Amino acid sequence: MSKVDEFEELRPLLFSIAYRILGSVGEAEDAVQETWLRFDGSATRPTSTKAFLSATVTRIAIDVLRSARVRREEYAGPWFPEPLLADPYQDPARAAELADSVSMAALLLLERLSPLERSVFVLREVFGFGFDEVAEAVGRSESACRQLLVRARRHMRAGRPRFAADRQERQELATRFFDALRDGDVLGLQELLAADVSMVGDGGGKAPQLARAVMGAENVARLLASVFPRMASVDITFEPHEINAQPGAIFRDRDGRVLHILALDVLEGRIQTIRSVINPEKLGHLGPVADAWALDREVKKARRR
Repeated sequence: MSKVDEFEELRPLLFSIAYRILGSVGEAEDAVQETWLRFDGSATRPTSTKAFLSATVTRIAIDVLRSARVRREEYAGPWFPEPLLADPYQDPARAAELADSVSMAALLLLERLSPLERSVFVLREVFGFGFDEVAEAVGRSESACRQLLVRARRHMRAGRPRFAADRQERQELATRFFDALRDGDVLGLQELLAADVSMVGDGGGKAPQLARAVMGAENVARLLASVFPRMASVDITFEPHEINAQPGAIFRDRDGRVLHILALDVLEGRIQTIRSVINPEKLGHLGPVADAWALDREVKKARRR
């Protein structure tokens, strides 16, 4: 097998590791590309290419995350991960861990961990690497990695819901939600929402967004039922699509350009959180991006008419 073939075979795994550490599609792709350059420039072939490349992409991602933390602290408004439509790495034996770890909720919990805790958790808990491989990747002893994992698990458990919805339940609820959204059905939306549901948007100061989180089933339902008909009046449409292994939708303008995404958190038969990503810098990997400011002006003009 050539170096190129070995690398391409492992590329999905490397991206999936980097994305979970960084929460950014672009930064993860850059980390994978840098990993290739280091692998291609190495004069010797490692005993285990998988271990070598996984360790390399992890170290690169840790360095990137440390510098990204400063930018995220200065971010305008709530920060959400860049939406991922499909995880390129598939492993039937770890399908549940992979899907759970890539959700918006899980990635936001991972943000609470230190870069080392996050990397150890991702390698060991999500991908099942041995402690010897984890230690090599993060440059710590196996004993230190075990301690890092204990702390990471504790933080993750503290923020996770006690009961998770199964995939079919989530999908059925999402179908009903988007049908009610198309119809502008306030009561239909309200009965699908948890009493303390929150709706939060990430515009990063680059696009119009909610000034603050909207809380409560009635408030969120009324907002959704009033906003979508206005959007539809200027030919904005949406297509239900899995976002970060959770139910969601992609909203597009009349030319098919991406305006924003919605991702739904479902728990105990109700939608708990609705997250919107409208920052154009986080949507470019999904295709051509719409001009959100221009569409906002068009919607307001249509409303006045």
